[in-house]
Amino acid sequence: MMGTSSTFNASSTSNAFGAGDGRARSGGTSRRAVLRGAGAALAAPLAWPLLAGGVARAADGPIRGVDVSSLPKAEDLGAVFRRADGSTADALTILAENGANWVRLKVWVNSPDGYHDTARIAALARRAAALGMEILVDFHYSDSWADPGQQHKPAAWAGLDAAGLERAVAEHTSAVLGALVEQGTPAGMAQIGNEINAGMLWPDGSTDDFDRLAALLTAGAEAAAEVSPSTRRALHLAEGGDNALFRWWFDNATARAVPFEVIALSFYGYWHGTLPELQANLHDLVARYDRDVVVVETAYPFTLGSDDDHEDIIGEESQLVAGYPATPEGQLRWVRDIASVVAGVPGGRGLGVFYWEPAWTAVAGNGWDPADPASGNAWENQAVFDYQGTVLPAAGW
Repeated sequence: MMGTSSTFNASSTSNAFGAGDGRARSGGTSRRAVLRGAGAALAAPLAWPLLAGGVARAADGPIRGVDVSSLPKAEDLGAVFRRADGSTADALTILAENGANWVRLKVWVNSPDGYHDTARIAALARRAAALGMEILVDFHYSDSWADPGQQHKPAAWAGLDAAGLERAVAEHTSAVLGALVEQGTPAGMAQIGNEINAGMLWPDGSTDDFDRLAALLTAGAEAAAEVSPSTRRALHLAEGGDNALFRWWFDNATARAVPFEVIALSFYGYWHGTLPELQANLHDLVARYDRDVVVVETAYPFTLGSDDDHEDIIGEESQLVAGYPATPEGQLRWVRDIASVVAGVPGGRGLGVFYWEPAWTAVAGNGWDPADPASGNAWENQAVFDYQGTVLPAAGW
């Protein structure tokens, strides 16, 4: 491996990564401004039982997930993906061949560009299931991005009263998960909201009124259980290294009996703290709330160079986590180390890790703003395909 050596002991909370490495934290910053992500590197890639054709079975081992929500649009716009030997294939197949066993798919209520709706999610779920992969549905309950800095109501729900908004949440949840059940690809997990640190469906579901937020979350969670009983329900916050935040939030949620089975976290090391902080938080959450935990978003750059005219979210040396250079090797080490931290959660309650948008390459037209094809994605240097579309080592962590 190139760059500074990293030796994280998953049984220790000593900081082997350098807490003073100068990285910034996102706080409540909007994904529009900063789209947003951290151990000893595992000695060798984990072994995964294979289906015919070299594809990992979803039921075996921890989650090695990929959020491929942008993939259908990239494909429609002509993106090309290659295996390490140079042969072309669809990105989902390549990721599965490299060990990915879950997909995470975001759903918007009325997507401005026609993607991320129920029909698109269902089609992508069929592709994933055919490759032996499980499905996590990521409900944003918005027409576009939802994150700590923005949780806008769908336009069609803007005039609804409290009861009407709860019905809308339940009906939308039911419709999406029901469509997956109907086609024989039920979701293994569903997030009731995305990075809801400050709530969702503002202003009604803001954490300023946690009773209202709890009612909305309960409406979605109960609808999920009714239409898709085998689906595990997750509540998802960003800032995965901030234990005080997670305690405050989940103390409030559990006090109001919001039903859920999994605590989901985003953890980007250049914003969300250190790996020891993540480790301590995961261990505390399992002990305090008796729930499983999963990191549903992380990523790291393989280069600081850009593949288009748009500035990347992470494009400066000063933004990097100490010990993890912006190289293919540094990217791989990052994902292995965060997976090691999650795998070390007591009792096997760390479910695994999802890599956020590993196939979001700089294909023209597939920008962050669904209403503006010229917006650029600012993320291509954190994909696990290089600028020729060839898969990188991090895909096989």
